[in-house]
Amino acid sequence: MIRSQIADAQTVLGDEEVALCQRVFDQVISVRQITTDIEREDLAQRVIHSYQHGVKDEGALLRLLI
Repeated sequence: MIRSQIADAQTVLGDEEVALCQRVFDQVISVRQITTDIEREDLAQRVIHSYQHGVKDEGALLRLLI
């Protein structure tokens, strides 16, 4: 899910950045028990948007999105 959102993003992320965003995405999915594709897509967009706008710390991203 994260990779498909990144393809639409204006800024290309490196492999390590993608991995960080994917970990955050997976953890938020688990904690918030997100099950629908619409919610997953929204979360993926929020993770990428937050990362691209300066929230680069994994813990900070988790706190922001959980």
